[in-house]
Amino acid sequence: MKNINEIYAAAKEAYAAYGVDTDAAIARVASIPVSMHCWQGDDVRGFETPDGDLTGGIQTTGNYPGAAHSIDELRCDFEKAASLIPGKKRISLHAIYADSCGDKVGRCDIAPKHFASWVDWAKQKDLGIDFNPTCFSHPMSADGLTLSHPSAEVRDFWVEHCKASRRIAEYIGGELRNAVVTNYWIPDGFKDIPVDRYGARARLVESYDRIFADPCDKACNLDALESKVFGIGAESCTIGSHEFYMGYVMKNGLLLTLDSGHFHPTEMISDKISSALLFMDDILLHVSRPVRWDSDHVVIFDDELRTIAQEILRGGFEKRVHIGLDFFDASINRIAAWVIGTRNMQKALLYAALEPTEALVKYEHEGDFTSRLALLEECRSMPFGAVWEKYCEMQGVPGGMNWLDEVRSYERDVLAKR
Repeated sequence: MKNINEIYAAAKEAYAAYGVDTDAAIARVASIPVSMHCWQGDDVRGFETPDGDLTGGIQTTGNYPGAAHSIDELRCDFEKAASLIPGKKRISLHAIYADSCGDKVGRCDIAPKHFASWVDWAKQKDLGIDFNPTCFSHPMSADGLTLSHPSAEVRDFWVEHCKASRRIAEYIGGELRNAVVTNYWIPDGFKDIPVDRYGARARLVESYDRIFADPCDKACNLDALESKVFGIGAESCTIGSHEFYMGYVMKNGLLLTLDSGHFHPTEMISDKISSALLFMDDILLHVSRPVRWDSDHVVIFDDELRTIAQEILRGGFEKRVHIGLDFFDASINRIAAWVIGTRNMQKALLYAALEPTEALVKYEHEGDFTSRLALLEECRSMPFGAVWEKYCEMQGVPGGMNWLDEVRSYERDVLAKR
């Protein structure tokens, strides 16, 4: 059997016939960071009250053994997953993953010191960090409303939590000299048909205005707002709709978060990327996989994932589109879920980088849609797999399914003993 260098040489020649430099494509993708979500490792429990209920219109299903129950376990699991994935990586933290050092710390009392150990660890592992206020799984969110709540007391609580989170993010970004993207998602909505939608959304505007009133160094922190079409227990109305957030971020110079699982089942975020970037500097993506009305399946190498990556790379938007993952599956090995989903995001980026975009654009501008379609279809059967294997080899991670043997060994030696 030919070795990887021989197979790659043949693939390189095949792509070169269409004007594609495979070495340059690999280098391009290797420089694009992908933010891996910490909550895949512990089913979104966090360390505030690890045995508490997950609320806020989201659910994790399954009881596969081996979930992380401490910061050390979560970091160890993340490191194992990251070691099996090529490319640059970041970790996205929720506020409930604070290192409280054994103390009980309320949501409004979290401070930079509670994330100092995360910063030290990230420096050691050469990771960027992203952040998220946790506006769910708390007594003050029990009725499904937070920043849009009719009660000023409840709104004040969540405003202070978000302000605290923003200060933490700015601290992390300053320490790492690498801007944190802080994503705000709230579960607010109604199970049945509401009457005063306007009033709820007006309260939400007022809350966000208070959160973002203080200046923040954009070299350290970028704020992003995430919409959702519906949630469990909020089927009839979501206060933070796509239209609400599109308007708010454009008016206030913030980032729009597009989550691939937060729209109607046939509505694709890939088509929204170019439109959003015409009117705002940066956007954040939360890449997951919707299945009917469930938004958080492990990312697979499907048409939409490839199209998302193509939209980013075709426009040269690598610096303007922040790629984050957001899925959680407790029905399979959690580390394998991380690896499968993140490797697929990397595969999609590489697939897009290998596209002969210049030739395709030329055909399109000339009105030669026949040649455009013919070349797009030819790209589907190009020897992409050989380039992927070479990319993995260059990054020092296993190719093919060899990574699964390492996950199984880790499961036997570490996870099974928890």
